[in-house]
Amino acid sequence: MENKEWILETERLYLRKLTQSDYNSLCKILQDEETMYAYGGAFDDNMVQDWLDKQLARYKEYGFGLWAVVLKETDEMIGQCGLTMQDWNGREVLEIGYLFQRKYWHNGYATEAAKACKEYAFSKLGAEEVCSIIRDTNTASQNVALRNGMTKSDEIFVKHYRGVDMPHYRYCVKNQGGY
Repeated sequence: MENKEWILETERLYLRKLTQSDYNSLCKILQDEETMYAYGGAFDDNMVQDWLDKQLARYKEYGFGLWAVVLKETDEMIGQCGLTMQDWNGREVLEIGYLFQRKYWHNGYATEAAKACKEYAFSKLGAEEVCSIIRDTNTASQNVALRNGMTKSDEIFVKHYRGVDMPHYRYCVKNQGGY
């Protein structure tokens, strides 16, 4: 069955644009302390709304952003994954980002969604390279990047977020022309 709202479909997941009606599902992700440790802790209601508004603005500006990840089996939004333009040491890079509800961790959903986003970036956007910028302490997300065919660059970049210095690594993969 095909739905024009879906941007991507994988074996177990649909990815679509976030809408205002996804606010409560986003809260399940962004207001969980453990899920959000790489961001310095859980978000309050206003921060969740700002996050959602930022994605909606990205769709208008770039035609992409973080998308809702919906589990086919239950039609529930279990996370978000997509493409964003991010600053890396003063230059803009195309990033694959992902955040999932903690109860859905360790099921391969982040890897499945991230791989689909990589293929989209290469085949639909013609990107030469995509990366994932990941906090140095976030080994689970680093492992997703590795499973997505990325390798860690030699650089480290310190982001200042919520009053904390947070070292980040950049994982990258180049388009080898097979898309």
